[in-house]
Amino acid sequence: MGAAFFYHLTRRPLQETLPVLLEKARGAGWRIAVRGREPDRMAWLDERLWLGGEESFLPHGLAGGPHDALQPILLTTGAEAANNPACVMAVDGAEVSPDEVQALERVCILFDGTDPDAVQHARIQWKALTDAGCSAQYWSEESGRWEKKAEK
Repeated sequence: MGAAFFYHLTRRPLQETLPVLLEKARGAGWRIAVRGREPDRMAWLDERLWLGGEESFLPHGLAGGPHDALQPILLTTGAEAANNPACVMAVDGAEVSPDEVQALERVCILFDGTDPDAVQHARIQWKALTDAGCSAQYWSEESGRWEKKAEK
């Protein structure tokens, strides 16, 4: 049974935080699906991940390509990911179900702490997932480093 980790982004934007979390998930040996809501935003993230440089190379692909099933990291807007992920990283308010949290090793929900709508949506997701019996942790970078602020 997995857990949902909520990451409240207040100091670094998504394009800086996501690669760090992807590296950690890859280090655990997991395949990852990065789930967003808008195809254009996922294409933008795809470009940003390629700009990481040699020392932080993250092999990945944008869903819809011929090798989706082989991708260690697949950026998608769909609920189903062809790469059979052990971890889903939901961005920009992408939905995650309690069944997914329980079936996967980890679900990460990254949300922009400067956007009141994103914060409210994350609160709704937290309540829905924990009310369904999912284990959840809330992480904040408010102090300058990541700290676990809540666990349920």
